[in-house]
Amino acid sequence: MNVPRLILAAPMSGSGKTTITAALIAAFAARGLRVAPFKVGPDYIDPTYHALAAGRACRNLDAWMLSPERVRATFAHGATRADLALVEGVMGLFDGFSGRDDAGSTAQIARLLAAPVLLVLDVSAMARSAAAIVQGVRDFDPRVRVAGVMINRVGSAAHAQMTQDAIEESTGIPVVGYLSRDDALNLPERHLGLIPTHEPGRWRAWLDAAREKIAATVNLDQVLALARGAPPLPVVDDDPFAAHNSAGRAVIAIARDAAFNFLYEDNLDLLRAAGAEIACFSPLRDCALPRGTQAIYLCGGFPEIYAAELAANEMLRAEIRAAHRAGMPIYAECGGLMYLTEAIVDAQNAAHAMVGILPGKSVLTGRLTLGYRTVRAPRDNWLWRAGETTRGHEFHYSVWDNRPPDILPAYEIVPSEFQRDAREEGAQRDDLIASYVHLHFLARPELAARLIAAGSRIPNWKRVVHALDRAPVVR
Repeated sequence: MNVPRLILAAPMSGSGKTTITAALIAAFAARGLRVAPFKVGPDYIDPTYHALAAGRACRNLDAWMLSPERVRATFAHGATRADLALVEGVMGLFDGFSGRDDAGSTAQIARLLAAPVLLVLDVSAMARSAAAIVQGVRDFDPRVRVAGVMINRVGSAAHAQMTQDAIEESTGIPVVGYLSRDDALNLPERHLGLIPTHEPGRWRAWLDAAREKIAATVNLDQVLALARGAPPLPVVDDDPFAAHNSAGRAVIAIARDAAFNFLYEDNLDLLRAAGAEIACFSPLRDCALPRGTQAIYLCGGFPEIYAAELAANEMLRAEIRAAHRAGMPIYAECGGLMYLTEAIVDAQNAAHAMVGILPGKSVLTGRLTLGYRTVRAPRDNWLWRAGETTRGHEFHYSVWDNRPPDILPAYEIVPSEFQRDAREEGAQRDDLIASYVHLHFLARPELAARLIAAGSRIPNWKRVVHALDRAPVVR
């Protein structure tokens, strides 16, 4: 596999990687190149900007949740029929799961993909000192090739030239260009980071402005030449995305709208490969589940921002309750769990009625729960076999308040550097499995097949639903 590729990395978070990566993707796409976008780590939000710029899905490359072979498989799958692959790194180049090594870091991905690195450097408060930083990053791990530098937030053309001269003369690494300090390029943020482009906003106008600015002051031909310097990659022998249809067929209803959009694209492709028909629906707008639904996948997102609108859609909430009573498998992560509780209590302390399958309320707090998790299945169910483990990620500001102590947990959290103590997590209630932990199905592709197998046992569920009394709306 010989796809030109480049990793956009930085010495630290906040250097402007997302803006520059999205702008470069848009600039190359405007030239007619097919650009495959990627994001290192578990982030769901930054990829929405890259997908918008590229006009195709952005894939996550996470070397802590996935094995090296699965990382390469994801890259190969996402880069199919692409002229160029651009990968945005996470945090600082060498920052990963632990301070003792760089597992899970951008540097690890660079080594796995034999990808050159374009270092993004915020020079708003420096000039010649930038050369010392570049030299230190270059020499820290010789296995990671820093092929070029792009300087960001420069004060003037003279500032850019001074910094470029220092870097190139001291390190020999070329500076491909710069972006000026410009508040108009700052993206809006809230409690979990940037605002996803699934939500209303002037995203296209912002992207066009960023593309025009980067095309004016960056040598795009030089950037492309760096990417073309990447060596060929070996062919992936075991393709987990190969269609096999061993699990039968099932219609999987996937929540996807402004409130629910934290979802790995690879999860959907694995479901399709295993025989699923994906039917997206909006808990904000749709009054019914998609026709023929046999299983429901409620992903994460920002239900707390749209709690009033979700509460107003009583018809869909009632239908999900009825589907649960009819034995339909429901899999929910983070925001999906919040939606299934009795109510969401937002940041203004207002309570909004939700589906109500899970007793208790989801309450917004000022405390962030963040980190990788290893989870273990405590029992057999339609998704898990007792004792199986996998890796996932938590990222939320809410807590499940008044969770009944006798409700079965979905998982046991295995102690780790992030989670010191073992604890129970989430809930299993009949055929519902819900947890705050986000999973990447590529870590255990059999999860996709099991979800389909469970759904395929639910024929004509609407007949059952309409024979049942509607559950009372939770107030």
